[in-house]
Amino acid sequence: MSADPPVDDRPPLRADARRNRDQIIGAAKAIFAAHDPETVPMEEVARRARVGVGTLYRRFPDRTALVRAVVLDNFARALAEADAAGAEEPTAWDALVRLLRTSAELDLSVRLAVLSPRTWAALRADPDALELRDRVLAAIDALVLAAQAEGALRADVGAGDVIRLFSLLLRRPLCEDVEPAPFACERTLAVALDGLRARGGGLPGESLTTADVLPR
Repeated sequence: MSADPPVDDRPPLRADARRNRDQIIGAAKAIFAAHDPETVPMEEVARRARVGVGTLYRRFPDRTALVRAVVLDNFARALAEADAAGAEEPTAWDALVRLLRTSAELDLSVRLAVLSPRTWAALRADPDALELRDRVLAAIDALVLAAQAEGALRADVGAGDVIRLFSLLLRRPLCEDVEPAPFACERTLAVALDGLRARGGGLPGESLTTADVLPR
């Protein structure tokens, strides 16, 4: 499966314009990872990107355009990481763990799509964003089904359960020096992953699909 973003019919950017665009998206990602994208001043994004506010608005005329660019870039990168994990890891369980443990792109994508519903609502009519999101979800769903077929992942969970668990973990405090121990966040993730293994008691209700947690 290709991880390329949807085809853009606009002419290619000059090298300096491409550099400015990449710097802006990179700065926005860093800020959005820690703050609500709806409240971050655009001037702060420009300052972090080391470009003028006018340059930012020439590339992204409003906040929605900037968030859209971040979402598209993140989903494309998360899809590439999911594909790489599936191809490089010895088992589907290992690939799923790698994706949940290391993908900063998936982390921010879930933040924007799950933890910031008003931001996502502004993008729900965007076919490119929806297409890439669905491809990411399909890749996660495939890893979940393969890990279950291996007997490594418990059979009574679905991809929606995994995504919802991941979104709940994102509500944790940032893993900084203020944590009670340097391994606190890693320990929490290990406990969550252990709960997904194919053992233990039954769960209430039915397994969640991706449509249950990320409806259109």
